[in-house]
Amino acid sequence: MPNKPLNISRRNFVKTAGALGSGILIAPHLLSCSANNRLNIAIIGAGGRGIQNWKPFVEENIVAICDVDDRMIGPAVEAFPEARRFKDYRVMFDKMQRQIDAVIVSTPDHTHFAATIAAIDLGMHVYVEKPLAHNVWQVRELKERAAKKKIISQMGNQGHATDGIRRVKEWYEAGVLGEVREVHAWFNGPSWGGNWFRKPANFPPPEIAIPSELDWDLWLGPAKMRQYTNFYLPRVWRGWYDFSSGMLGDWGCHTLDAPFWSLDLGAPNLIVSEYKSETPDGFLEDASIVRYEFPARGNKPPVTLKWYQGGHKPEPNPEWGIESLPDSGMIMVGDKVSLKTGARPEYERLLLPEEEWLHFQENQPTPTISRIGSGPQLEWINAIKGDGPAPGSNFDYASDLTEMVLLGALAQKTNSRIEYDAKNMKVSNHPEFDRFIKEPTRAGW
Repeated sequence: MPNKPLNISRRNFVKTAGALGSGILIAPHLLSCSANNRLNIAIIGAGGRGIQNWKPFVEENIVAICDVDDRMIGPAVEAFPEARRFKDYRVMFDKMQRQIDAVIVSTPDHTHFAATIAAIDLGMHVYVEKPLAHNVWQVRELKERAAKKKIISQMGNQGHATDGIRRVKEWYEAGVLGEVREVHAWFNGPSWGGNWFRKPANFPPPEIAIPSELDWDLWLGPAKMRQYTNFYLPRVWRGWYDFSSGMLGDWGCHTLDAPFWSLDLGAPNLIVSEYKSETPDGFLEDASIVRYEFPARGNKPPVTLKWYQGGHKPEPNPEWGIESLPDSGMIMVGDKVSLKTGARPEYERLLLPEEEWLHFQENQPTPTISRIGSGPQLEWINAIKGDGPAPGSNFDYASDLTEMVLLGALAQKTNSRIEYDAKNMKVSNHPEFDRFIKEPTRAGW
């Protein structure tokens, strides 16, 4: 650790924490674990998904709570009354960097990167809600920086911590499915009018006064300045591509996790928007179909993966042995037998007649992947304390999964065909898409 605290004020934040080649060499530190086996944890984004992310840590030492909106912070303040409160995490890091071991980031997608990279550069372990970041350059940078700093990282796609996803991978690797060349995944959303999605009657939506509890400038963070509307907050920012990654960002990290991991898919070389319902520019579509093409990987054959949303789903193949499909789910089509899961990699089963399925369950391949017996948050905390293996959705893995998801969201947003050069991080047939691969940011972010 350095001899004196680093100054991470709003003015010099980019230079000291977020910029490439910052040169800050602070080793990951555990300030409290050695004394009482409790970690000092800071929460960035206390409401919404944040509540579910900090609840497993009530036995740890929550030292700071940061949220730009006082309407969202109440449950965390009630649970951790001794924690210091902040609206700007840069100020929090300035004042408390030597008192924080680990950080939970549960902010909107477009602000994941800035908060996470700052924590990593200060040697803090990080848990980040999915999707990992908002553009491809950001996920690549988080992967590289986390490895360089040797911090313990985890992305919060809950299904990756389950036994179900382990069984899917084990069954595939044992040859139960045979060769898989085709994957279908679908989700019956967005659901307009609920707590998470709201559609304006007119675009742009009407401007209203900024609530007194909200720091609108901080909430926007790296995104360009715009007028406030209640069609952005609270929670309904997911309908806007400037802040979210669409339904693929919301659910793709869950539903596509099992095939991505099991088949070692890596980066696609082609992503095509096959259908998109009409929608104003930059706003989430009602329905979409996206096709991914993945090249052969070693002795694994090429794979075509289709994503459907908004009520669309594949037509059941008679060979699958099912007449109808649930509202959301995933099917890996094997040349021996196919496999189906829910929207998350759970409720997994082979598409076999019931008698054969029951027989298989009693004669499964020997497990080869360790079970963790806890959710993603506890998997992360146990790894930090040395009580468990490295988290399964660490940034080395999660960045690749998120990159695939973000490319699908880019095809949706632009309603285009994307020929992707993964090595050079380029859309070779649309050089103008560079602005989406690495998005511009406001000064100070």
